Amino acid sequence: MNPHATDPSADAASTYLTALRGRLTADGCAVTPQSWNGHPVVAAHRADRKARWFGTKVELFVLAAAVPEVDAAALGEFTGWAMGHAKGLRRGIPGARNAAFVLPALVSARVLPEAARWAAEDARLLGTTLISRPLTVETAPDAVRTTMYRGQVPLGGLFTRHVLGKAALYFP
Repeated sequence: MNPHATDPSADAASTYLTALRGRLTADGCAVTPQSWNGHPVVAAHRADRKARWFGTKVELFVLAAAVPEVDAAALGEFTGWAMGHAKGLRRGIPGARNAAFVLPALVSARVLPEAARWAAEDARLLGTTLISRPLTVETAPDAVRTTMYRGQVPLGGLFTRHVLGKAALYFP
């Protein structure tokens, strides 16, 4: 085995993250590098305010990392880390006309079925003011498969269409 050979599956995940960074930047997100468990993370943030939301500001945090394999435990750990990270970056007073959403994504050529099921199961809440929709992104040779919860949430339901639209733009 050649120690200098590249892993095609790692290259596909890395290429996906590079394209994700470009989509986030093109949409006006502030993109910064971060690190989680030794893996580089694409971290992005944007804030939107619309009249139909009664003047509420919506903050969206996107955090994505490429890993060798995605299982439910790793996705749960990454989601918890991403929500804590986003909570530390929030601007304004939580709950006072501010809503925050997190899209934590793990990207890999190998996504285990239990991880995809966990992502599709429901949104996750941190307190009452931070909602995440974890994603798995499988960079298979024939296609990219993205899994996430696409339903309504009890808190923040007014913003579901906006958050899902952004998720579809960033994670095609």
